Amino acid sequence: MADVAPEGSAFDARRYDSRMNDLLAGDAQDFFTSYDEVHESFDDMGLQENLLRGIYAYGFEKPSAIQQRGIVPFCKGLDVIQQAQSGTGKTATFCSGILQQLDYSVVECQALVLAPTRELAQQIEKVMRALGDYLGVKVHACVGGTSVREDQKILTSGVHAVVGTPGRVFDMLRRQSLRPDYIKMFVLDEADEMLSRGFKDQIYDIFQLLPSRVQVGVFSATMPPEALEITRKFMNKPVRILVKRDELTLEGIKQFYVNVEKEEWKLETLCDLYETLAITQSVIFVNTRRKVTWVCSHEEPNERLGSDLTNNVE
Repeated sequence: MADVAPEGSAFDARRYDSRMNDLLAGDAQDFFTSYDEVHESFDDMGLQENLLRGIYAYGFEKPSAIQQRGIVPFCKGLDVIQQAQSGTGKTATFCSGILQQLDYSVVECQALVLAPTRELAQQIEKVMRALGDYLGVKVHACVGGTSVREDQKILTSGVHAVVGTPGRVFDMLRRQSLRPDYIKMFVLDEADEMLSRGFKDQIYDIFQLLPSRVQVGVFSATMPPEALEITRKFMNKPVRILVKRDELTLEGIKQFYVNVEKEEWKLETLCDLYETLAITQSVIFVNTRRKVTWVCSHEEPNERLGSDLTNNVE
């Protein structure tokens, strides 16, 4: 169930939209900071050694186009707007920037990431936990559909970063289980989708509770008028990074096939690939629903693949 706006919100939607129209009527170019540096290797970004270990252990070899442009300005504490399609490495970009800046001696929430869905928030948590494996990062996902009491317990015990959906995060702030005093980084992931789901007022209310000097990152596939208004309201001379469609190629992706002589050998071969290669995320296609059920019924491959498989084959 989608999060709903809290009662008593101080957000004025009509005034918000009116200001957005005024902004679009003017020249917005002076609002942004130009930033043209490109780093073609993770080693050239000045990242902590243990963060680099986590990046390479996760399976990255070379930064994607958005990572080449986006990690360093975020690490420098600059406000950033990064616009690129899904699957371009946006999550690892802001996770790396957050992990680089955390003070691990202070077990207080220093970074807050908002995502539009529970599934995405949990995925971001897993990525941040994996990249920060050698840093000892403590990160927690605050999402609807889970135990409020468990969230309160974990947050009270102390974490470095929180990833969550707007409704649950605002609830934890309202209950004072999530203390905003140490938060210095605030990220909106899939900002366009969050705004389309009606989270505009919740985002505003959450931001109002954060310290005045907080670094803001907005990551989005598109930049609708509402997202432009948020950048005006929340950000200070942000760096805008746009990855063009012609840069979203299969460069760096190796393609190959394995010639399996017998049908019954396919599953075992697939498991061997997962044991041999560093595969962090993947999609597996089969040609029938019966095959999906058959694969999922085998305990060994499910343990190796690490997740349930679903299928919508027509």
